[in-house]
Amino acid sequence: MGSAGQRPLMAFAWHRPDRLPFRCLLLVGLLGCVCSFPVWADERPLSSSVWQSVPDQAPAPRQPWVLRDRAIALSPQLLLTLKDAAARPHPPVFIELFDGTRYELDITSTISRINDSAVIRGLLKNTPHGNFTFIINGSVMAGTIHIDDRLFTIEHVSNGRHRLLEVNPATVPPD
Repeated sequence: MGSAGQRPLMAFAWHRPDRLPFRCLLLVGLLGCVCSFPVWADERPLSSSVWQSVPDQAPAPRQPWVLRDRAIALSPQLLLTLKDAAARPHPPVFIELFDGTRYELDITSTISRINDSAVIRGLLKNTPHGNFTFIINGSVMAGTIHIDDRLFTIEHVSNGRHRLLEVNPATVPPD
């Protein structure tokens, strides 16, 4: 021990009073790092649409069972997410049919294959009688969407171009 008037020797430098500002700064820094991780981890991508309408440069000849159609461009990033059976939970995924009506997809089944193809099935949220089936191979997609008694199809036209069609189920010829 030291003599009278001398400060006692401390075993650990951490307990020295002149280290208080350093300890406060270290604590604030650690709390800042720890508190920021949940914000990064919980960020979800923005809502996505599977396709967007595009100008139609070469309209397809109209079949008698087609009520209306339009050219669409698929989202390559979203196709990769949809094909990945392990990608759960999915971010909000939407499709836009005709008249600006958007439907959110509730994906119930994804069957992925090793050959870069997948079958995706599910329901349309907030629609009592709505379901869909998409078949994706690479960047090519085909599919059907049923809403009540209405039928929509997605067809690959050529060279990565796709069309969304509303068809009359009563007049569609059998396969």
